[in-house]
Amino acid sequence: MAEPPLKFAPALVGLSTSSVYPETTSSAFELAGRLGYDGIELMVGIDPVSTDIDAVEKLRDYHQIPVLSVHAPCLLISQRTWGTDNWVKLERSAAAAKQLDADVVVVHPPFRWQRDYARDFVPKLRDLTERTGVRFCLENMYPWRMAGTELKAYLPQWDPTEVDYPDLTLDLSHASTAGQQSLELAALWGDRLGHVHLTDGSGSMKDEHLVPGRGDQHAGEVLRQLAENDFAGHVVLEVNSRRSGTRAQREADLAESLAFARSHLCAPVRSDYAVDSTGVASAV
Repeated sequence: MAEPPLKFAPALVGLSTSSVYPETTSSAFELAGRLGYDGIELMVGIDPVSTDIDAVEKLRDYHQIPVLSVHAPCLLISQRTWGTDNWVKLERSAAAAKQLDADVVVVHPPFRWQRDYARDFVPKLRDLTERTGVRFCLENMYPWRMAGTELKAYLPQWDPTEVDYPDLTLDLSHASTAGQQSLELAALWGDRLGHVHLTDGSGSMKDEHLVPGRGDQHAGEVLRQLAENDFAGHVVLEVNSRRSGTRAQREADLAESLAFARSHLCAPVRSDYAVDSTGVASAV
């Protein structure tokens, strides 16, 4: 019997500028173009160039690599990037996305000490999406654990599943650190899943961001599930390549990750009908 034909997800495969750290945003564009990625996710705050959107626009045009998404500066290390008013940061992220022709901004839930920012966060984020036309995709996080104690680090919580966010980013490494499975999260979220950070983890308390396929998240199955559902968002590689050691190994890891994504973002075409031995068709 012939193998069933395959269908490929319409998703674009991007490279996060954070995946080349400690190299620069400029290096990310160069590597993305040379390796064949479809585009870039700009992590704002990793290096000075990432905060200069005019400079990023020039990199985009020079390398002819589109910017697919912008990651707002909401990490611990970027709390003062673009000032300290978090709503101003999100407005600037939306403006950056529009200038760069990106359609997604990735954002984290507020830290628990950012109580003013967290107040009415969900409806305000929804309003920001509607007002700017840029899709703000809230990223799943994980509990902070110390000496066997779980700390409440995010408001309203680290798991967005039961919170009324309209659009979500699935990060496979964060799911692993949280003791969750990305396959289950993707199924639970359904159409709310708008963006994916392709990576992996081993279940460690540390957020590892391993090369996909090297951890416990069944990353290949997650991608096949996306293909089955005709996922049309972005799949962005977000790995920690500092462990690669050398530039050559970093490039090899990024090339391996792209090949992994391309080879797994497909699924067999399922016929809606089966024909029995008498030639009668029936729904399956």
